[in-house]
Amino acid sequence: MFPIPLDKWKPASRRLYKLSLPVALVIWLLPLIAVLITSVRSTDELSEGNYWGWPRHFAMVENYRDALTTSPMLHYFWNSVQITIPAVAGAIALAALAGYALAIYRFPGNPALFATFVAGNFVPIQVLMIPVRDLTLKLGLYNTVGGLILFHLSFQTGFCALFLRNFIKQLPFELVEAARIEGANEWTVFVRIVLPLIRPALAALAILVFTFVWNDYFWALCLTQGDDAAPITVGVAALKGQWTTAWNLVSAGSVLAALPSVMMFFAMQKHFVAGLTFGATKG
Repeated sequence: MFPIPLDKWKPASRRLYKLSLPVALVIWLLPLIAVLITSVRSTDELSEGNYWGWPRHFAMVENYRDALTTSPMLHYFWNSVQITIPAVAGAIALAALAGYALAIYRFPGNPALFATFVAGNFVPIQVLMIPVRDLTLKLGLYNTVGGLILFHLSFQTGFCALFLRNFIKQLPFELVEAARIEGANEWTVFVRIVLPLIRPALAALAILVFTFVWNDYFWALCLTQGDDAAPITVGVAALKGQWTTAWNLVSAGSVLAALPSVMMFFAMQKHFVAGLTFGATKG
């Protein structure tokens, strides 16, 4: 029923696993390696058709400089910052409150409300493209940074509430009861007791939601037009020429767009692992 530990596998299966793992890893990393190498390849080599060979001339400085100067990449980057930070902070704050209420309080409709949060995560986002776009047009939020913030805030809150509710549910309820007996009000219980205990979960959730919002391309393409509110994921497309595509510049722009989420993950890696394993063991 449960996976068998690797040290208990048969010798032949264990050897096959150890041989296939590096191969699968190389296949998985091959597109990323190709983008990194292309981002430092010169335009002349690409014109000659040298797409997969090792670069004869490294044009890293020129490519990344052109990617930043030939299009408003810094403007796109600032738009992404303006969209991502408020959306992540707002979604986690609302989800923490909702998760606390769903986990601690017993009220009529609690299971139904929780089921709604769960069901909302299974709705294909492509189904909502036309109604969401029409709604933003009617509310005057189309092609605005505020519209993208509200959209990501509303869509990410459901997932975050489901995530945090399950973590809060694992906390000993005796801690909440003891605080209430000591005279602490509900806000004090939430801020002074629950939030510090779920700090690893909040950090893990912040990394996940930051990655989702920062790397979003589908909704940024649907809800923006032009450069005014376009995030960096859409802005990378501006590096494509009218008749030919400078793939070295597109690759350099893609690397620049991916750097913030990668750096955030490595900076908070310990908190991320701790958040995912929070409550995995007892005692």
